[in-house]
Amino acid sequence: MFTGIVEEIGTLESLTPQPGGEARLQLRGPLVASDAHLGDSIAVSGVCLTVVELDHDGRFAVDAVPETLERTALGGLAPGSPVNLERALRADARLGGHIVQGHVDGIATVRSRHDGGRWSDLEFTIDPELAPLIASKGSITVEGVSLTVTSAEAESFGVSLIPATLEATTLGRLATGDTVNIEVDVLARYVARLHEGGANAR
Repeated sequence: MFTGIVEEIGTLESLTPQPGGEARLQLRGPLVASDAHLGDSIAVSGVCLTVVELDHDGRFAVDAVPETLERTALGGLAPGSPVNLERALRADARLGGHIVQGHVDGIATVRSRHDGGRWSDLEFTIDPELAPLIASKGSITVEGVSLTVTSAEAESFGVSLIPATLEATTLGRLATGDTVNIEVDVLARYVARLHEGGANAR
């Protein structure tokens, strides 16, 4: 479990195809790797992945299965790409963002960006099937960053980024046409499932 409060911007050093359609991602993230152990979970741009290799120079490796590569934007990254990194939440830590599972629901595309002084408004195009799970003033995770939804439409949603978010995450580098990982609020998933069950029972 994560909070969507990014701890550092890391770097993808390599993405190596593995047998069976998997891929191994070699990443550099000195902070998150500083106390990591094999088997730990680290969110990489919002995707919960398991540490399978570690060295003593701030590097670690994770494996991504075919479904992860198909459902997220990780497979499209190139060596040198920046990624948002967050270690799993400790039980005694403050929940600064919102409950994030690291289970990406889909990919969104930057439709527009408006920079206004020290802040930015971004609008994203999404799969219409995800739209009912996104609500204005609700929570959403974009590239592993916990954000508040400012607008929610049939095929898009908007967020506003404060200076701290623009500086401390990769979101400040986004441009029109870029793709991002999104995870809807976990509560929305269960409400939708319960509603679906009730509809099927009638």
